[in-house]
Amino acid sequence: MDSIEGVDQANGPAPHTLTIRYDAEADRVLIVDQTRLPHDYVEVELKTLADACYAISAMQVRGAPLIGVTAAFGVYLSLRGKEDITARNSVSQTVEALAATRPTAINLRWALTEVEASLARCDSDLAAAALNAALELHAQDIEACALLGEHGAQRLQELWEAKCERAAQAGLSKPERLNILTHCNAGSLATVDWGTALAVIYKAQARGIPLHVWVDETRPRNQGASLTCWELGQRGVAHTLIVDNAGGHLMQQGYVDCCVVGSDRTTLRGDVCNKIGTYLKALAAADNGIPFYVALPVSSIDFTLRDGLVEIPIEEREAEEVSHISGLDDQGIIRRVRLAPTGTVVSNYGFDVTPARLVSGLITERGIIAAHEAALTKLRDSLS
Repeated sequence: MDSIEGVDQANGPAPHTLTIRYDAEADRVLIVDQTRLPHDYVEVELKTLADACYAISAMQVRGAPLIGVTAAFGVYLSLRGKEDITARNSVSQTVEALAATRPTAINLRWALTEVEASLARCDSDLAAAALNAALELHAQDIEACALLGEHGAQRLQELWEAKCERAAQAGLSKPERLNILTHCNAGSLATVDWGTALAVIYKAQARGIPLHVWVDETRPRNQGASLTCWELGQRGVAHTLIVDNAGGHLMQQGYVDCCVVGSDRTTLRGDVCNKIGTYLKALAAADNGIPFYVALPVSSIDFTLRDGLVEIPIEEREAEEVSHISGLDDQGIIRRVRLAPTGTVVSNYGFDVTPARLVSGLITERGIIAAHEAALTKLRDSLS
């Protein structure tokens, strides 16, 4: 993989670039290397299937929708330059290699299934068909996230107006802002563009709603601290970084009006699988009467599963994500240091499941859907 561009964030904001894009003139697939953020903004070229698999497994790209689109381009890269017979014989092996990179996010398998279906309908030039399928998924993701962002922004506007009305009825001055808590990174970096949970924020900001976002650091990889804070800073959204365990306290003190998170896989019953720690935030929100919304494209719903606690495979990741940490030192050098004593046994589950009963609603491109089986069955049937 080749590094295409680096931007020193100290010298100004990064240009707005899609997290994955296809350069048709040069026939190149380019990604933003998220392992380098927030300190370096670097685009990397994916040249081969191995590059695509590494980008997903090493989390150069992450977030369920983005993983799926990257996998689709990975199929194209594996077929590029091959004769049709050779290409067709390699499709199954290619799909399995990509599917094995991350087990939890449903968009990965969904996108691969979509590409396979396109190839099955194709008589010749499989590489071109794979590229067209990837580009279609790329465009669909942008559209879906923009739409769900609008639906979510409407709900935030309703919450803001209700907050102002309560203040007026109590004889208080107009509130300064609507406070939203989010977990992990569900922004444009987790999709092709716009994001899921943060798409709601960006669309609400465009409506002029005064917003402030509480950003969980999201251990162990700190995607909240490194990615969400970076994104919100780029967009000029007021935000405050907090440790993961502070959310419940803030809710008890009345400093949170709403929680909005993303999802890597949601079941037919409405159970939501997301970054580890999401379940605890949902419990705290329920205990304090705070709305807890999940923003996701319909492609993140696994209609074949019902019970998320039993049926969703939970990824366990490397121990060093917990025992070590990387950051920028006072000399401007990125260093990796050990946190735990040598030999410490580490458990590193990447996701947890929030039961549907704790979810106020699923914000999708089809509108806000109730997190229960009847509503999701109706949605599933409308798609067929």
